[in-house]
Amino acid sequence: MQQASIWTRPPRASANGLRIGLLGGSFNPAHDGHLHVSLSALKALELDYVWWLISPQNPLKHARDMAGLNTRLAAARLKARHPRILVAAIEVELGTRYTVDTLRRLKARFPTLRFVWLMGSDNLLQIPRWRNWREIFHLVPVATVTRPGTALRARFGSAVQVFAKARKPPSKTFPAQTTPAWTLIEARHHPQSATLLRAQGFKPSL
Repeated sequence: MQQASIWTRPPRASANGLRIGLLGGSFNPAHDGHLHVSLSALKALELDYVWWLISPQNPLKHARDMAGLNTRLAAARLKARHPRILVAAIEVELGTRYTVDTLRRLKARFPTLRFVWLMGSDNLLQIPRWRNWREIFHLVPVATVTRPGTALRARFGSAVQVFAKARKPPSKTFPAQTTPAWTLIEARHHPQSATLLRAQGFKPSL
């Protein structure tokens, strides 16, 4: 597989103390919902950048349903088109497959950055299926943006129950919170999802 341009350390995006949101996933395909989550977090937490981490292969999804990595990378870059959203497949370089391992490696590589894990409320419901999911909350602060159909249920999910005392209000200081810490960003609900797009017959053309 060609791996050119999978990860290039971006200028100005690794300076000491920058607040970086991490949005991981298959991006199969990238869509306006990803952009909505990113822009909501940029505003609510006053982040300096959001990095989209395009997974080579999501462990919870079938490879047969996945477009090629380079196709998904190219489509994500076209969709992002924002000076503070950077698209990468750094897991290829790090040699990681699971979020918890990626976060460990990123923190070791960029020890002066303040990372925040970003996700929609749909993933807050699913995160107990992830490998060593509790450790994720201890590695970095976690910010959840409300998504259609799960905004209410996510408030009562098992992850919220486990870390109920760790909830903080969304603010500029949230990325510097001592972990575990998580916050809920109430945002206008955006209906688009990769699952819906594929159901409607989306086919990558890049």
